[in-house]
Amino acid sequence: MSGAAVGRDVLVDRARRSLDEGRPVLVEGPAGIGKTVVHRELLGAARRAGWLVLGCAPTEAESALPFAALADLLDPLAGRVPELPAPQRAALAGVLLTGDVPGQPIDERTVGAATRSLLEAATADPAAPRLLVAVDDAPWLDPPSERALRFAVRRLVPRIAVLVTARADRPGSDPAPLGLDHGATGARLDRIALGPLGVGALHHVLRTETGTALPRPLLVRIAAEAGGNPLLAIELARAVLRLPQLPAPGADLPAAPSLRQLVADRVAALPPDTRHAVRLAALSGVPTLAGLARAGVPAAALDAAEEAGLVAVRGDAIGFAHPVYAAAVRADVPPGVRGRLHRLLADTTLDPDERARQLARCLTGPDPAAAAEIAAAAARQRSRGAPETAAGLYDSAARLAAPGATAEHARWRLAAAACRNDCGDYSAARAAADRAAEELTGPASAEALLLRAVVAWSADEPAEAAWTAAEAALASAPAGSPLAGRIHAHLSLFRDAPDTARRHAEAAVALLADSPDDRPVYAAALLLLFFNAVRAGLPARTDLLARALELEGAEPSWLAGTVPAIWWRSVDEHGRARDRLHRMLARAVARGDEPSQHELLCHLGETELLAGRWTDAAAHIAVARDLGEQYGTDSAGEHWLEGLLLAHRGRLPEADRIAAEGLRRAAELDDRWRRRIYAQLAGFVALSAGRMAVAAQHYGELAVTVDELGLVEPLAQRFEPDWLEACVGAGDLTTAEAALDRLATRHRRLPRPWTTLGLARSRVLLAGALGRDPSDALAELAAARAAVPADVLPLDRARCLLVAGVAYRRLRRRRDAREALTAAAAEFDALGAAALAARARAEADRTGGRPPAPRQLTGTELEVARLAAAGRTNRVIADTLFISPKTVEANLVRVYRKLGVASRAELGAVMARADVEG
Repeated sequence: MSGAAVGRDVLVDRARRSLDEGRPVLVEGPAGIGKTVVHRELLGAARRAGWLVLGCAPTEAESALPFAALADLLDPLAGRVPELPAPQRAALAGVLLTGDVPGQPIDERTVGAATRSLLEAATADPAAPRLLVAVDDAPWLDPPSERALRFAVRRLVPRIAVLVTARADRPGSDPAPLGLDHGATGARLDRIALGPLGVGALHHVLRTETGTALPRPLLVRIAAEAGGNPLLAIELARAVLRLPQLPAPGADLPAAPSLRQLVADRVAALPPDTRHAVRLAALSGVPTLAGLARAGVPAAALDAAEEAGLVAVRGDAIGFAHPVYAAAVRADVPPGVRGRLHRLLADTTLDPDERARQLARCLTGPDPAAAAEIAAAAARQRSRGAPETAAGLYDSAARLAAPGATAEHARWRLAAAACRNDCGDYSAARAAADRAAEELTGPASAEALLLRAVVAWSADEPAEAAWTAAEAALASAPAGSPLAGRIHAHLSLFRDAPDTARRHAEAAVALLADSPDDRPVYAAALLLLFFNAVRAGLPARTDLLARALELEGAEPSWLAGTVPAIWWRSVDEHGRARDRLHRMLARAVARGDEPSQHELLCHLGETELLAGRWTDAAAHIAVARDLGEQYGTDSAGEHWLEGLLLAHRGRLPEADRIAAEGLRRAAELDDRWRRRIYAQLAGFVALSAGRMAVAAQHYGELAVTVDELGLVEPLAQRFEPDWLEACVGAGDLTTAEAALDRLATRHRRLPRPWTTLGLARSRVLLAGALGRDPSDALAELAAARAAVPADVLPLDRARCLLVAGVAYRRLRRRRDAREALTAAAAEFDALGAAALAARARAEADRTGGRPPAPRQLTGTELEVARLAAAGRTNRVIADTLFISPKTVEANLVRVYRKLGVASRAELGAVMARADVEG
């Protein structure tokens, strides 16, 4: 296997720490689990850190070649061999094939001593790089090499770092190679057992190895079949991809051909009664001796299979040596025999769900009784959180339904399609919904079309796909019915234009108010009505929001559950938004609802970005991106957020590439939502880079798109202050005034902290550009900043200081300018806004003069400043002054702002100058 140690980050970090501390590391695990990948990752990290790496990777074929592994390992030190004492030099000459090879046999003890001497010499110089001795697959070391390394290594730890991998089916149970678990070395040994990889990590491994991103449900099945073993998963994935089409839910995955043939040969050699028993066990859901006994198979029939290593019997349970063995056995059962065995198992099992599964596999014609049993089992599986299993059972029930049983057939077909959507297999759900819409008529057809619309929306198909399917569903639904109300609610979600969405939400509210079965959708319709009324420019009906929250209880619907968080975020109540999103995320995690997790993580990323918690934002965005890749969902949201975060942090070229690609894709898809968000990103990147005309163009196009959609109040987009700044910078003061009027209108309609700050900042900018006295605007700006708490919109507050500082400088109020600009730089630094911090410092440098003196500090601030300038840590300062570390941090922030410094080095210079002058 190739690639990085995906999914092993924690273990790799642990191993690196142990190696740094001089602790030997043993990485253990079964064949194919990824030991070599971890080994290579650690070697690469050591080399990047400047370590000298001595390594070998012995193989089974080389285990009979004396000193083959040692020669590989010591080769980089061959130039030091002449420095060794003569006996050692002669011994290693025979090992490394350098110089005159002695005619007499090599003394292994001398080789061990020489090995030790070479390693010691490599570490003798204090300036020498740290030395790592690494052996991959140590059990295949040839015995002489193993003994020489055992001798040397155990005497040099912890002066050298040691990394060893070993195959072990039960990590920790076997002695460690090279005697690393003995004596003082054993006390330091860090044994790291590699367990199965999770689905997320296997997604990356399989995509790297096969070049294909598998559907999530199939990926989950491959992970389960392979037991999380990457090598087995790769073989399974390759076998699956060789099929004409991907396996249907419930169908066996293919075994790797070579393994299948191997297992088939072993089964064919078994006695007939044993072969029969093994086949029954392989076809059983949970094979047991009691279950086989009910099918007429005695326990002794498995003896030969257990001796052959195919199965293991522990108590009553029967287990195959590996899950792939069971699949290989199943694949080799002839179809006729297979059907009879399934029927036998169905007739003898005591578990109704197992009976249903076996019936579904052996029946071919209509059987109403069996269909009902299977459908009941499907419902149980769905309730237990196994929608993919339920989907297959529902399909079987529909196939076996009695002729003319249209209601049951329709219900089961729809349930099968819904289950596939629930488990995130959107391609299968899309096909199932389309098939159901074609097969069914009347309300059932409308239900299928509505499901098709939901699939399109969930899978991020073009917006028109969801809208078209939902409109077709509405045309098929009985007028004035609750079904029509549910469709209206979905149409309200699918249409970005607020007037159209509001009309559908109103219709949904009217039709669902008296339908107790549709309470969750009714609550969602109230949320969508509230949301789209605000977006249409109507007064905020918070009573609708309150009523919806009361109705939904503890379980927000997927249809509109994020609306309250979006609303609170848009009015800068980030704490409330964060709390709701985290509660929803916890429920989604508990349910295993990863598509919802993806959406919620994107919302959390945006919330934390606005709140100035950029580290948290980055973490949420990264997890969202990983989930999005696994599900194949549209990555526009997380890429846009990633671009914004990069731009805020000053990494403008990377952000610019993301913006350009997003706009290109928006044009290709004619997607106005995508066009809106990426135009905003492109404008902000250009503004941050000083390309004012380009920024103004992007913001102007954004405004046109928003107006075309009828978005009077685009809650999620706050672009007018930046548009105005770009227009001022580009000299287009007419458009700048129009942007200010637009922002003022938004503020009058719905005052929020961001409009308060943005309006005040914009008025200062425009006043300066028009040659007017900005004094009144500056006073308003100071009042606006004071009105918004420090933990709300920290970036916007810092940008207000930047604008104020520039305005003060132009008014020749240099002291005020410098204080504002140095404070802005400190606040930008605290956020990590590198580009803006640099701009603030550049503007501060233009004010001239010298930084403020320490006499402006309070008594506590002065003491903290002196101790910090002397190199004391925050903890030492806190202990010295009998205050908390948090109080130290708060004082340092004020000290940096007042003195116009950004680091302890600068603080030290200011304090030193003050001492000289004082």
